[in-house]
Amino acid sequence: MAQVKVTLIHSVAHRQPTQRRTVKALGLGKINSSVVLPDNAATRGQIFKIAHLVSVEEVK
Repeated sequence: MAQVKVTLIHSVAHRQPTQRRTVKALGLGKINSSVVLPDNAATRGQIFKIAHLVSVEEVK
């Protein structure tokens, strides 16, 4: 199964509550924190909602 590395690059301060909850649900806390997640439809949907706050790269 493919995996993606998600890194928080922008602060969640002054963002909508749904975006804050999505960042927390992905396991991200502070800026520059990273997490490796499975590349599936649920994860992609969450990333799409906060694409302006994170960077995504594929992990082999």
